[in-house]
Amino acid sequence: MLELQYLREHREEIRAALAKKKFPVDLEEFFRLDEERRAKTTAYESARAELKSASEGLASLDRSSPEFAERTGQLRNRSERAKELESALKEVEVLWERAYLAIPNVPHESVPIGRSERDNVTISSWGDPNAVSPHAIPHFDIPWIDRALDFARGVKVTGAGFPFYVGPMAQLVRALVRFFLDCAAERGYEEFLPPILVNAASATATGQLPDKESMMYEMPLDGFYAVPTAEVPVTNFFRDEILEESQLPIFRCAYTPCFRREAGSWGKDVRGLNRLHQFDKVELVKWVRPDRSFAELESLRADAERILQLLEIPFRVLAICAGDMGFPHSKQYDLEVWAGGQRRWLEVSSCSNFTDFQARRANIRYRPRSGKKPEPVHTLNGSGLAVPRVLVAILENNLRADGSVSIPVALQPYLKFDRLFMG
Repeated sequence: MLELQYLREHREEIRAALAKKKFPVDLEEFFRLDEERRAKTTAYESARAELKSASEGLASLDRSSPEFAERTGQLRNRSERAKELESALKEVEVLWERAYLAIPNVPHESVPIGRSERDNVTISSWGDPNAVSPHAIPHFDIPWIDRALDFARGVKVTGAGFPFYVGPMAQLVRALVRFFLDCAAERGYEEFLPPILVNAASATATGQLPDKESMMYEMPLDGFYAVPTAEVPVTNFFRDEILEESQLPIFRCAYTPCFRREAGSWGKDVRGLNRLHQFDKVELVKWVRPDRSFAELESLRADAERILQLLEIPFRVLAICAGDMGFPHSKQYDLEVWAGGQRRWLEVSSCSNFTDFQARRANIRYRPRSGKKPEPVHTLNGSGLAVPRVLVAILENNLRADGSVSIPVALQPYLKFDRLFMG
């Protein structure tokens, strides 16, 4: 969330910044509730002070005296008044917090202006899309693909978007996950294996709630959500804690299956592995000093790019415009790989700086060496990487004339085969 005092003192600046993003927010209603909350807080605290004053010395009075009866009556009236004011304060605090949590992060000044994905800016690219296999076809049209990816039985067992990976294809997925984790370790990320269910407080802290309820799988009986990304449990590792400045920066990586409803997805763009409800992903997470966060974003992006370079997959980097950026994001890059069979770009990583937005919601702070009071850290994360679309690029770009798929050289040590063929 945004820093409250800054929000109060820079209303027009905040209003102009948030107008660049796609999330509707009623700032006037928030400020009205903020003023009402402060007024009711003052009234309640005043009533409590009067109640305390009225109760002082009561024990020393003779219980049969007129003064004791009068003071007791005053105390009862003031106690009832304090309870009424407390109830009114609690009611407005619920509305105030809901309005506060609905305010997104402001975009950094370097973020491109735009309203949709059409306004995202390509800032760099690597590899030659025209140099991929001349035999490339869409992965879902490879003759043997149904024996390697069983979507039909996935539908029978669960539903659409939950495929079975079979035999060598399952081994290839496992190899990719191990490769991604090893690449992260080489760049200084400590590995986590986190829970894949989180509570509402964790989802609220990272900004999934209240924003992406319709995209998350919920277990209402237990109050849990299946993780849409490892960002949620990993970022919350330090929730409600104070770190020492000497501990920063902290880099962590984690593999989890991820679960997303992907409501409203249909058509040719979701065929095969292009868009799934369950998929495997390695996430990179950073907790850093505020003055270092944008430099760390560039480093984070480079860490994700390096994996694609080692796999020899052509990719491009997009600076995401303000209107296409996520709710808690201050600045975001997307990495898209070239899928030669489909002749299109597919996102495999989103690298983002959330500044202190998530840290304020999660109450993650650090104690400066200077001895100043603790302040929020800055959090960042990025996919390093998501498996399905990387797999798509490998299958399509490396398809040979005999129908087999060449395994990238960097991945071969993780497998017992150098080509995939289930014909």
